[in-house]
Amino acid sequence: MTVDSIERCGLDDSTLILTRLAALVAMDAPTISLAHVDPAMTADLTIEQVQDVLVAIAPVVGTARVMSAATHITEALGIAIEVAESEAEAMAEAGAHNRSQS
Repeated sequence: MTVDSIERCGLDDSTLILTRLAALVAMDAPTISLAHVDPAMTADLTIEQVQDVLVAIAPVVGTARVMSAATHITEALGIAIEVAESEAEAMAEAGAHNRSQS
């Protein structure tokens, strides 16, 4: 199924991997599920892009899922994902934005 979806998908490699990463985070996927994100390296993704995805989806999926995913990504890819500070800033900005609209 993965090969078929990649062949039929019109997204560029980076966008495809980031989209899949976001979906896996939303599902609170275990480390083994995130292991397929390794193609991220061949798609020239940076750690910052992965962190940006986690920050972007945090208000939707929740802090606990994002922190869990950061741990799973670190285990799966052997890279350190630092989202706590960026995520806290994003949450503060979202809160300020919501308050200004009220």
